[in-house]
Amino acid sequence: MAHSVRVAHLAKERAVAIEAVERASRVCTAVFQRLVTEETLTKKDKSPVTVADFGAQAVVNAILERHFPDDPIVGEEDSKDLRGEDGRALRDKVVDLVNAAVDQTMSADEVLGAIDRGQYAGGATGRHWTLDPIDGTKGFLRGEQFAVCLALIVDGKVRLGVVGCPNLPVDASQPLGDRGVLAVAVEGEGAFQRRLHAPSDLETPMRVSAVADPRDASFCESVESGHSSHGDSAKIAGLLGIHRESVRMDSQCKYVAVARGNADIYLRLPVDGSYEEKIWDHAAGNIIVHEAGGRVSDVSGAALDFSAGRTLKHNKGVVAASGGVFDAAIAAVKQTLADKLQTA
Repeated sequence: MAHSVRVAHLAKERAVAIEAVERASRVCTAVFQRLVTEETLTKKDKSPVTVADFGAQAVVNAILERHFPDDPIVGEEDSKDLRGEDGRALRDKVVDLVNAAVDQTMSADEVLGAIDRGQYAGGATGRHWTLDPIDGTKGFLRGEQFAVCLALIVDGKVRLGVVGCPNLPVDASQPLGDRGVLAVAVEGEGAFQRRLHAPSDLETPMRVSAVADPRDASFCESVESGHSSHGDSAKIAGLLGIHRESVRMDSQCKYVAVARGNADIYLRLPVDGSYEEKIWDHAAGNIIVHEAGGRVSDVSGAALDFSAGRTLKHNKGVVAASGGVFDAAIAAVKQTLADKLQTA
């Protein structure tokens, strides 16, 4: 049943984060509608996603600065490509986009300054936010799944997460129905879904699936094989006896899919031993799955460590799953990766 949620713990942070992600999601949707064309896709032109990335980060950072001026931000972008004469054309597009989304007009310098508030190094003490203004850039360009992801980290632990998914169906059983989902979770308060850009604050609790037999489970995987090893995933599916077709989508929408029971296991398996996952790619999704009753770890079963700076340098890969199949999934992941080492 949908209901209006009022929480005391981190209530202001929750409300501000929702506002920021809502507005940034509008920015991204506006860019897609105005700038993404068939010609863009044919030429593999990434300039629209660049405009949306900068615009969304500026909007979120400006809102956070207004409400929490002392909070630093770990963001993905900086403004160097927007500065000087070479950056004028892109800068003008970003500034116009931002001013269409905020209440008070911002100058070009203010927009650049807002973007550059995202350069904090992160760490284990104090509080900071982490933002991915567009997670799933290829999904964005295809008009498929992407997400605006914002999380609050306090003393190295994720305490609040908001994921805006403009193209995710409100009801997964009606894929051609209404789209636009915002997922939100506060530590100890549960996970909730609301319609993105809805006129009310009605929210529905999210819970992971009750599947207990891995043979009845389904995977949720990245569309791009460069983000996770699909070959290893197939072997893990074989060990678990999974025969259902994987749900493939970009971005932290995968965490939302697991959190609301549309899929049971999300695997992001290492494709490069030297790669360090970025905290903004997982912080919000991590707490949303936990608060929905699921579990999240790296491929060894260790909790994700958000206290080590801008990356998850102490972890390799990610496994998120409903509680009933998590242990079996981790066991299959460990066996598959161990067999891979032996044959390497």
